Amino acid sequence: MQLTPEHESVRDTLTRFIDKEVNPHVDEWERAQIFPAHQVFRRLGELGMLGLTKPAENGGAGLDYSYGAVMAEALAHMHCGGIPMAIGVQTDMATPALAHRGSQELREEFLAPAIAGEYVACLGVSEVGSGSDVASVKTTARREGGDYVIDGGKMWTTNGTQADFCVVLANTSEGSSHKNKSLIVVPMKTPGVSVARKLVKMGMHASDTAQLHFDSVRVPQRYRIGEEGMGFIYQMEQFQIERLWGALNAGAMAQRAIDTTVAYTRERRAFGRSILDNQWVHFKLAELQTEVAALRALSWQGVQEVVAGQDATRTATMAKLKAGRVVRAVADGCLQFWGGMGYMDETPISRIFRDGRLTSIGGGADEVMLQILSKFMGTFPSGH
Repeated sequence: MQLTPEHESVRDTLTRFIDKEVNPHVDEWERAQIFPAHQVFRRLGELGMLGLTKPAENGGAGLDYSYGAVMAEALAHMHCGGIPMAIGVQTDMATPALAHRGSQELREEFLAPAIAGEYVACLGVSEVGSGSDVASVKTTARREGGDYVIDGGKMWTTNGTQADFCVVLANTSEGSSHKNKSLIVVPMKTPGVSVARKLVKMGMHASDTAQLHFDSVRVPQRYRIGEEGMGFIYQMEQFQIERLWGALNAGAMAQRAIDTTVAYTRERRAFGRSILDNQWVHFKLAELQTEVAALRALSWQGVQEVVAGQDATRTATMAKLKAGRVVRAVADGCLQFWGGMGYMDETPISRIFRDGRLTSIGGGADEVMLQILSKFMGTFPSGH
């Protein structure tokens, strides 16, 4: 896909912002295991970066998804994975259904302030016991008068301790697990919403992740996104974008791993020459670079499909699967060439090693991607 000067302007704006206002603080935010989301998002909102692909009537730029893809890659310029992920949740995971399916009133109340960076959003899909198996979620929302009363809980909720609202997938009726769910916007200050705990993770330290409880949480039915019972379908549509975002960002993170490793091994010397001068090292880096290029090509094929209005589920699924494996191979291969320093918490490659591992889990595990692809191929056993 041919990128324009306008695309590169988005990349340049983000890169300058990251160099000036994010990277100098990343180590501090990683140690604190949280970053000031409202502060960072407000600045991104002022720069027009939180609504690139969102409707102009809600304060967005109304651009096609290729601009969001450029942003997903550019965010990997941050010296951690957690803050890009938190931003990605805001732009490409918690708000696509709201933007495309939400009523005008709902978009004015929640999407517009999210685009402006005034509100932080989170997405409530995964639960204890039903991570990648979205159809099995147990949270319920029963009708009572003009309201929904929500009971249940959500797990691994990115931005969960700082969010202003959560887009919750809940069962609104009995019946087929694919037709009984709805997406509902829940303001986090609503009585009955509680953060059960802030989760401690292996990586993505600067991103706050929460376990949420909903105890008789009452919200008006007008907070439902789109039609009742269509929540599973809307979430599958959101997953296309989420998985492409993950592939694009992970690919750019893998590229950063290679670039920093080339620079480090060129300077580091052993046995009278630079580490990079060893054939195994520069050949291995060339091999890893080829994998990253292949991943990027696949990811951008998915972007083109989205821009053309096509169903990108198959390509997004392949890209997400490939991304998880490429970023793992790249981080592991590169870390080896850093020697003892690669095992130090202070080095960028060790952080990429920890942060990138989530790519094969979040947004649907590798095994779920393989199941989806098997169905596309017609090889998945019938009756399952």
